[in-house]
Amino acid sequence: MKALIASFALLLTTPVLADWQLDPGRSTVQASITQLDGESPQTHHHQVRDLQGDISADGTLRLPLKLSQTDVLTRFGEMPTWAEMLANTTLVTLVAQMPPERLDELDIGESLVETLTFRVQSDLVNQEESVPLRFTREGLNEVRVTHAEPMAMDGRALMANATVRSVLSLLGYQEIDEHVPITLDALLVNR
Repeated sequence: MKALIASFALLLTTPVLADWQLDPGRSTVQASITQLDGESPQTHHHQVRDLQGDISADGTLRLPLKLSQTDVLTRFGEMPTWAEMLANTTLVTLVAQMPPERLDELDIGESLVETLTFRVQSDLVNQEESVPLRFTREGLNEVRVTHAEPMAMDGRALMANATVRSVLSLLGYQEIDEHVPITLDALLVNR
């Protein structure tokens, strides 16, 4: 009996590594694209919703992205079956390292800023980008993730990528501003 009580006490004092996952219903990225090819510049807001991903026990954060997560398809109405299947295929996966114990150690209301280097895993793109993110513990099992400082993508680099340029052209963009602000609002949950 003493061994059972000692084992239980040991389990209570041993830190448990969280299985942190993005909550798709509360995780989005918004991009503001300013169109320059009209009579006057016009800014349009686009969203990537239902972000899904997790942080494995070894600290690998994986964030797969699909065209169906964007608001692009809603602009085209009914799509043929083959197009819907293509839209649900992962286009790229963002991969970074984030030790989950850093999140586990946060007290409620406490924040930390961590610069993560995201690698893009894709046949079409080979790129790395360092992004300073703020992680704020909002509850026992919830951590809010936002940018630690204003962030923007390079519009010229976007238009230089043939795949991205094709999607932007379908949306009516021929020329865009070189500054494309990005806003991240995501929630990691421990399940």
